[in-house]
Amino acid sequence: MNDYLLIAHITSIAGSEGFLNLKIISDFPDRLFGLKEVYIDFFGSKKKIWVEKTQQSSKSFRIKFKKFETIRELQVLIGRDVFIDETLAAELPEGNYFIHDLIDTRVWQEHKLLGTIKDVLKLPANDVFVIVDEHNRELLIPFVLSFIENFDKEKKQLILKPGAGKYEDDEN
Repeated sequence: MNDYLLIAHITSIAGSEGFLNLKIISDFPDRLFGLKEVYIDFFGSKKKIWVEKTQQSSKSFRIKFKKFETIRELQVLIGRDVFIDETLAAELPEGNYFIHDLIDTRVWQEHKLLGTIKDVLKLPANDVFVIVDEHNRELLIPFVLSFIENFDKEKKQLILKPGAGKYEDDEN
């Protein structure tokens, strides 16, 4: 069974030459240029699609798939997610993680379960964990390496150092 990494979202048709505009999800957008194939999600099932050409203009990316030429064929792809096989993932430096490795990770601090990571917000200062507790309340904690005592990707468990990320909530 293949595991996949989300790299982009198809947003619209780009011109009349069969290209599609992409919203890039990956931190490594240049890797799009070496891809021969990608997987498109159709209702939870991944279908292999062959890449014909990839283009970049300023900060936008466009992709053209083999055997997708008419407007009708291209419209079927709009709004779909684009994945690559996990074996093609970039090697990350120490202390860096793929977002999909963090999602659904249980977060602990001082032997107390804070909740589960449901999202990672990409903000200018640093990324932020969106942690949802057992009462469906959100807790936001900056993704700062000095706050992390241990992260076990296989066990989907993250342990924060005591006091790390604590703040006073004005609403309580």
